[in-house]
Amino acid sequence: MNLTGATTLATTVGPHLFWITSRAAGIAALILSSASVCVGLSMGRRVKGVTGPDLRVTHEALSLATLAALAIHGLTLIGDSFLKMSLAEVAVPFLSSYKTFWTSTGIIAFWGLALLGPSYYLRRRIGIQRWKKLHRFTALAWILGVVHSLGEGTDSGQAWFLAMTAIAVLPPLILLGVRWAGSYGPAPAPRTAQR
Repeated sequence: MNLTGATTLATTVGPHLFWITSRAAGIAALILSSASVCVGLSMGRRVKGVTGPDLRVTHEALSLATLAALAIHGLTLIGDSFLKMSLAEVAVPFLSSYKTFWTSTGIIAFWGLALLGPSYYLRRRIGIQRWKKLHRFTALAWILGVVHSLGEGTDSGQAWFLAMTAIAVLPPLILLGVRWAGSYGPAPAPRTAQR
């Protein structure tokens, strides 16, 4: 790309930089959260007869990356010159007048993930069994996020976005269905460090 092409691209993208950044972060959050839910369900209880590696570090990394992408997704909207949203409108459900229902669904999903995801670090303090029951609601927050992504946004009705969403969302939905159908065996015994 020559200098003229780069300048044209910069001036074309410039007024929409915050919107584009928010869209990209939202898509990244959808993919990361779906992968995190998939890994979490895989490690929560093993499918009968299937064993695999300890995925805690992977699940933790995906969860934290999801929260970072969600923070970028919401906060960059404050800089968007079309929406002109305040921090309160980005953070408080039903405050924004822009697609109120869909925006609020996304905000509720964010707060659900932001509160439930990091509860992992408090599990010993609140009790492992209580934490496990609480952490199950993370899947509900994820589903709300999926609903938000399908109902709002520039790309929500585009074929490429729907295909990408299906690829990201179907595996954890199938695992949720298997979990809810009771096809899982007993939880695996904790692994001990081996040298």
